[in-house]
Amino acid sequence: MASVLEELQKDLEEVKMLLEKATRKRARDALTAEKSKIETEIKNKMQQKSQRKAELLDSEKPAAVVAPITTGYTVKISNYGWDQSDKFVKIYITLTGIHQVPTENVQVHFTERSFDLLVKNLNGKSYSMIVNNLLKPISVEGSSKKVKTDTIIILCRKKAENTRWDYLTQVEKECKEKEKPSYDTETDPSEGLMNVLKKIYEDGDDDMKRTINKAWVESREKQAKGDTEF
Repeated sequence: MASVLEELQKDLEEVKMLLEKATRKRARDALTAEKSKIETEIKNKMQQKSQRKAELLDSEKPAAVVAPITTGYTVKISNYGWDQSDKFVKIYITLTGIHQVPTENVQVHFTERSFDLLVKNLNGKSYSMIVNNLLKPISVEGSSKKVKTDTIIILCRKKAENTRWDYLTQVEKECKEKEKPSYDTETDPSEGLMNVLKKIYEDGDDDMKRTINKAWVESREKQAKGDTEF
């Protein structure tokens, strides 16, 4: 690079000398343009040289050592218990050693109908729990968490105090209600039983159908016998 710059410098000096001696306008214009061109080349070469020098210095610097962050993988929390008071719904989560992690590593975010828990770097793992569609609205400002020995307590402040929650979430409520037999309370109780037996008969195999038929005949015979005794 130095030799190229030296040649350009010599060319520039020669053009300057010719420019001083030139008297014709056309010659002077041509020499002036050439002078500007050479000066631009010299400037560019100087910038390239400075840039390469800076890059070389940077490459010689020792690389910064970054300590690896080992957070492992995230475990979804599925085991928990809950109860309630007049003001709070309380969710209890057991995590061994949770009381030993920094406070900022235990984060809970609340909305009116949900909460999500994130525990960072507990024994090399993270833990998360997301509960959506709470049965009833909660107060975001009034909700909080408590960390005790091996336990996290999520405190959801009821928006409507002194109301009972039969379930933690709306989904749990709907699932439980689907499991209940659909009896019609306004009809004869025997009709509800007949509907259940009818469904079992329709869904059952041949043995089940024979068993129900036999029970039905015996039941009718007992009823007929009872009627004659009166």
